Amino acid sequence: MARRRSQTPQKAQPTMHDVARVAGVSQMTVSRVMRGTGYISKDVKNEVVKAAREMGYVHNRLAGGNATYDNPIVGVVIPTMQNRVFNEVLSGINDTLVESGLRPVFGVTEYSLETEEDVVFDLLSWRPRGLILPGLEHTPSLRKIIAQTGVRVAEIMDVDGDPISACFGFSHAQAGEDMARHLIERGYRRFGLVGSQGGLDLRATKRFDAFSKLVTSLGAEVVARENDTQASSMEAGRKMTSALLDEPNPPDAIYYANDDLAAGGLMHCLANGIDVPKEVALAGFNGLGFLSALPKRITSTVTPRYKIGADAASWILRTSSADAGLKSDLGATLRIGETT
Repeated sequence: MARRRSQTPQKAQPTMHDVARVAGVSQMTVSRVMRGTGYISKDVKNEVVKAAREMGYVHNRLAGGNATYDNPIVGVVIPTMQNRVFNEVLSGINDTLVESGLRPVFGVTEYSLETEEDVVFDLLSWRPRGLILPGLEHTPSLRKIIAQTGVRVAEIMDVDGDPISACFGFSHAQAGEDMARHLIERGYRRFGLVGSQGGLDLRATKRFDAFSKLVTSLGAEVVARENDTQASSMEAGRKMTSALLDEPNPPDAIYYANDDLAAGGLMHCLANGIDVPKEVALAGFNGLGFLSALPKRITSTVTPRYKIGADAASWILRTSSADAGLKSDLGATLRIGETT
């Protein structure tokens, strides 16, 4: 199948000569920095990278190749490989792209915006057809290079904000509020929050903020928080649940950033004879399939992960810019289980 050429208008690109002039080095030094060859001092390298990013310069790794962004690859950036939620997102992206003869190339950020910037600059050096990025928050340098190159960008997993071009996901604030209302209606008034990644997951932060604001407005309170610096896991969820319930004034309901953490919390309670939900209620997020195999089905918010990936990839394949600014809210559904 013939690939359609992108119609996204592109601005005049700064050159390697421009970067050398601004950084105060030779063009050969810039070339070595961009190619990662030869010895270059850290200070000089930092000056070259700083100049390149301030100018919006992206090195072209395709020596002698086409300088336009119309190759058969799509750059896909995800926050982590350690959370199974992104497996379905990637499946939706891959299934959609391969039908049109395109291939995804992946990068991982571990929820760091600075790492995301590095990954995107590297992906752009291969002149991809488009980019799929997680969330709506990015560094100023990343936004600048996207505007400079004119590469087509779809943002995924969030609609609470303004997209660069188009976003596909759901409202995390709404999901947090929906869970707060459910737990309040069930009679819970003292809440604990459990997260991971040291608070770097900005979408989990949006849910927690909306949840906390609503429960406070309804006369309840968040009495404790645990936020592990490590990646999300059942082990981390079990450990943090233990810490919350050992507090002098423990919560009567715990809201977790995701289902892995919530499952760990459930395992802790079952192992220690803590009645769920009579003594403490547990609620997760994402509605992952493995929940059905647990002794009790955890209350969670089901997210349309595959469709988010598929719709974002479909948007990348389009050539019209008429839908710039698109917000595609695919919704998330509260699924009440046996733990609330």
